[in-house]
Parts: sequence; structure tokens; C-alpha cells
Amino acid sequence: MSAVTPDPARDDREVGLRDLLARGDVDGATERTIRTYGPELVGWLCSTLPSEADAYDAFSWLCEQLWRSLRGFDGRCSIRTWCYMLGRAAASRVRSAPRHQREVLVSELPSIVHACDDVWNTTKAGARRAEDVYAQLRRELGDEDQTLLVLRVDRGLNWAEIALVLLGEQAEADAVKKKAATLRKQFERLKERLKELAAERLKD
Repeated sequence: MSAVTPDPARDDREVGLRDLLARGDVDGATERTIRTYGPELVGWLCSTLPSEADAYDAFSWLCEQLWRSLRGFDGRCSIRTWCYMLGRAAASRVRSAPRHQREVLVSELPSIVHACDDVWNTTKAGARRAEDVYAQLRRELGDEDQTLLVLRVDRGLNWAEIALVLLGEQAEADAVKKKAATLRKQFERLKERLKELAAERLKD
């Protein structure tokens, strides 16, 4: 079965953005695009680039290029997809240039610069709070659950390696295989539990 591509014409966000472009309001479309899709783009860039400073530089460049490119946007993909294409180019640009040689956001439109900084600061503040909540929850876990999270998420060990760490070097191969299967299920349950607990605490 082939994947179903979302139809931009059925997405209210896309419809509103395309209406602005159709009226020639590129500045308004740019600002609304940044505020609509900016938070998810910031999260993506922060997860793929080595530092927060790199992610900020990439997001700033993305916003600038978005403003320039929407004037000639031909609508062959969604504006959201276009943002991710610009984001990928921005990330590549950041990786290839030392920070002191990079361009900064130079848009002459204060509203776009403000939207960029506003989305960045709001998203990062929320992300930091979420990180604090998850860190607190992790500290409340039992020893094996904490170890499982660190070895799988932070260190990237495979299931057999984690099982061996937990069982010890004398463990038989069958025991390691069985433990690895158990850990995989335990990890999925743990993720769901943490997600639910974090959602509750972030509401407060």
C-alpha cells in the first residue's frame, strides 16, 4: 500500500497561508508560517544539530530564506514541507561553516525577526521545562528502569548489550536473549508511563 500524502487544500493552516500568498501578503504569510510551524521546526533542529547555538543559527537562516522564497513559492508541496526542506538546507549550512563565519538573520521586517525570536524563546522555554520534568521523573524510577533508560536512550546500546549489562558477564546466551526481549517490552511500557506522568505534571 502506498503512503497517503496529506492534501494541503484540506489543511486549514495551509489554506490560510495560501490565501495570504494569493493576496500578495508575503510578509504576513511568512510571519504566520513561522508561528504555525516554527515550534516543531525548532524541536527538530535542536534534536539534529550538536548545540542550541547551532539550532538557533539554523532557525534564523530558515526564517530569512522562508521570507525570500515564498515570493516565488509554486505550491507543488505544502508550505510545511517547504519549511522542512529549508530547514535541512539550513542545518547543512550550519554544519559546514564555523559559527563566526555564519550569516545572521538580516530581514528588514521587524515582525519577522520578532516572530523568529518569539517562537525560539517560547519553544525552548517549554522544552527546558519538559526536560526538567523528565529528569525529575527519571530520578524517581527504580535502579533497573533508570539504567535501562540511560543505556538505551543516552548511550544507544542494543537490547542484547543492555541485557548483558544487567545480567552480568556469566549470563548464558539464552538468558541474554530472553532478557533482551523482556527489556524491549519493559522499555515501551516505561516510555508510555513517563509520557503520561510528564503530561500530568506539565499541566500544573
